[in-house]
Amino acid sequence: MEQTDTALTQMGQLERVTLGERAYLKLRQLIMSGKLAPNEKLSLRSVAEALGVSIMPVREAVTRLVAEGALSLLPNRAISVPLMTRAKFEELLRIRTEIEGFAAAEAAAHRTSRDLKLILDYDKDFRDAVGKGDSEVDSSLQLNKELHFAVYEAAGSPILVSIIEGLWLKVGPVINLDLRASQRLASGNAETHHARLVEAIINQDGNAARAAVVADIRSSGEFILGSNQLWTNLPEPA
Repeated sequence: MEQTDTALTQMGQLERVTLGERAYLKLRQLIMSGKLAPNEKLSLRSVAEALGVSIMPVREAVTRLVAEGALSLLPNRAISVPLMTRAKFEELLRIRTEIEGFAAAEAAAHRTSRDLKLILDYDKDFRDAVGKGDSEVDSSLQLNKELHFAVYEAAGSPILVSIIEGLWLKVGPVINLDLRASQRLASGNAETHHARLVEAIINQDGNAARAAVVADIRSSGEFILGSNQLWTNLPEPA
């Protein structure tokens, strides 16, 4: 619960404009970035206090995220991050390699100089955060997500990005649990795959961009599936 409270305080309070939408986007980013773990529980009140709003816009946001399968609603105004099973994770892995690989290839073909600058900036920031070790794990998680989505958005297809966001809403919490438990980032595998991806985007090589993203996803997936400690802590949902 201490980890949850820390993640919530990092969100910052919201301006009192379109509060339901803003609460939704803030919670969505927390989940996609991997800052909440499977089976982690929050109260509507704690989320509302962290955002500086009433419970009503938080309830609205949670209702949307429940409909998207990103959260589960519990009794007594509590919410929970859904558990993940091996079978579901393997299915998501297969889908992600196809869709995100396609998005990377499209990004290489259609990226602009502005897209490339953003991608390079996120890649540098990610490497800097990883180099600082445990003290920047939260930043590494966030920047990993930002780098990937800077690439996907360079494909110029909002529909494609929306589909990928839906996948990350489901897989983000497992990545969070794995990285926090094992510090896989310290191995340098993610940096290697990212370097190949960025090089492919620079050279506008769609095949190489696809291969780099697929290798990154598979490397992460294989590590997660091989982590016995991770899966023994994730009981099958009833």
